[in-house]
Amino acid sequence: MLTLKPNCECCDRDLAPDSPDARICSFECTFCADCVDARLKGACPNCGGELVRRPVRPAAALAKFPASTERVVKPHEACAA
Repeated sequence: MLTLKPNCECCDRDLAPDSPDARICSFECTFCADCVDARLKGACPNCGGELVRRPVRPAAALAKFPASTERVVKPHEACAA
């Protein structure tokens, strides 16, 4: 099950569980669409994998299986650009 992290690892922007702007790689590194497009060029700075739109968990399932509240921010060289 996806963790649904609450923020962009690059700029720390809030990303709600139903955000259409959340992007993830196969390891669930999480970024916002703006950072992916402008800074990361579609590639995860952690693993080099493709960053794709994160699926939205339906509200009923979200009540039973809530999103993570643990924020992750990593000072990647690509994010500083």
